[in-house]
Amino acid sequence: MFGAGSVGPGWGNGKATAVLFAREGAHVACVDVNEAAARETADIIAKEGGRASAHVCDATNSAAVAALVQEVISAHGRIDVLHNNVGYASMGGPIELDEATWQRSLDLNVTTCFLAAKHVLPHMLARKSGAIINVSSVAAIRYTGYPYPAYYAAKAAVNNFTMGLALQYARDGIRVNAIMPGLMNTPLIHQQISGQYASADEMVAARDAASPTGKMGTAWDIAHAALFLASDEAGYITGVALAVDGGLTCRAA
Repeated sequence: MFGAGSVGPGWGNGKATAVLFAREGAHVACVDVNEAAARETADIIAKEGGRASAHVCDATNSAAVAALVQEVISAHGRIDVLHNNVGYASMGGPIELDEATWQRSLDLNVTTCFLAAKHVLPHMLARKSGAIINVSSVAAIRYTGYPYPAYYAAKAAVNNFTMGLALQYARDGIRVNAIMPGLMNTPLIHQQISGQYASADEMVAARDAASPTGKMGTAWDIAHAALFLASDEAGYITGVALAVDGGLTCRAA
């Protein structure tokens, strides 16, 4: 699982998903660019009696991803589920963003999915089995009110990348789906979005109010969606970009 750590205290999408997968019996390779974050998730799993290992990897570096995949294959013999949870939102339009920041957004959100698939798919193809889950965003299909066109573009690319892989490998026993989180209350919003509001409390209140349910979702909502898409019960589901958003994308305004 790429992006299995949390950027701050609490439950991020990757951290919750890793723990939930382990609770269901998976051995989770917890991968993050931040060693302490990867270790924290793996330690939570271990304390609950589950199985996990912590790994440090820059998911934008092809050689590093290839080495990590080989390490996991050598240790466990196979990879059943590839979960891509790496992403970042940089604020600013084309005028404000420099080219390096634009490219970095594409690399973190899209290239990470490409590189993980590039190095994991050969092992799944050899077994004619596997599930890939890419974490996208409702920003892939809707304007969310934030000035981050690089994020809109990148997440839209994740959705179409997911669709393309799903159809290319549909006859090979490999399913590929995406999850589009809506307004979620995770540590990430305090790092990346809080600057758009006067205070963190104002941000939480505004995002709660913007949700059709009156409250943001949590990392566990994303984790349960991921668990379903990875399971045998979702065996006839592929190419889907599943909105987990409390109905946000259903309304006109």
